[in-house]
Amino acid sequence: MNHFLDIHKTDPAHLRGIIDNAADMKKARLGRPKGALDDDQPLKDHMVALIFEKPSTRTRVSFDVGVRQMGGQTMVLSGTDMQLGHGETIADTARVLSRYVDLIMIRTFEEQTLLELAEYATVPVINGLTDRTHPCQIMADILTFEEKHGPIKGKKVVWSGDGNNVCASFIHAAGQFGFDLTFTGPQTLDPEEEFVNLARSQGSTITIERDPVKAAEGADLIVTDTWVSMHDPQSARERRHNQLYPYQVNEKLMSHANSDALFMHCLPAHRNEEATNAVMDGPQSVVFDEAENRLHAQKAVMRWCLEK
Repeated sequence: MNHFLDIHKTDPAHLRGIIDNAADMKKARLGRPKGALDDDQPLKDHMVALIFEKPSTRTRVSFDVGVRQMGGQTMVLSGTDMQLGHGETIADTARVLSRYVDLIMIRTFEEQTLLELAEYATVPVINGLTDRTHPCQIMADILTFEEKHGPIKGKKVVWSGDGNNVCASFIHAAGQFGFDLTFTGPQTLDPEEEFVNLARSQGSTITIERDPVKAAEGADLIVTDTWVSMHDPQSARERRHNQLYPYQVNEKLMSHANSDALFMHCLPAHRNEEATNAVMDGPQSVVFDEAENRLHAQKAVMRWCLEK
């Protein structure tokens, strides 16, 4: 069963195939109306369940459009529709859904919900986001980087800010795709040591550097994310702002990276907090290319899951 649960749980050769397939499908759609079906329709006669315990813009639209472009149909379910793990066990939900659909994508809070769903489902399950990781986003980011600068292997990526779920998946990707990653942020928000050690064991250099200027030197890519998650209280916002303001990505910080370095942010952004408008809208920013590439990367993930 080809579940896509995390980047470090997927074979590097398969990851490379997904990225290459995504690039090919994107090229094949050039100049076509956005609503047009792909010439190749691997999801024809397939039904995909999209489960959202967390609200979403890019994940919902990109998966929904991707399924439709490949000839399939979607069933979008919210946490209130299902009360996942409350009115019925996750295991039973997995067993029931598997009788109705061909593929399940879930965007949820607890990683255990994803893992239990995958354990008991008899159809592939895709991680659309958990509080711990966000692999689909990073697949889109790899695709975006390689469109602009070629293979990411051997490059230097800098993560500035909170060592959150997106950062975790970037560290997983460093080990699997063979690039180096420097984390710069406060010690209280360091990425998980387990993930850092795993990437290091695979030969990637994972560096923790408290000085953001030093971290940015020689960077090929600088990445950040919102300082406050959508479900965090106001008190957390104020505390995080004070902790993370020194790690804001601004023009000064970008000037210490390589002259052709890219800037990424998975969106939504709190402009002029984690990154300034000048960087977000500047010539090195590829944030909207990233957003578009969620569509193409996830189409390739779905094809891989269904062995299409």
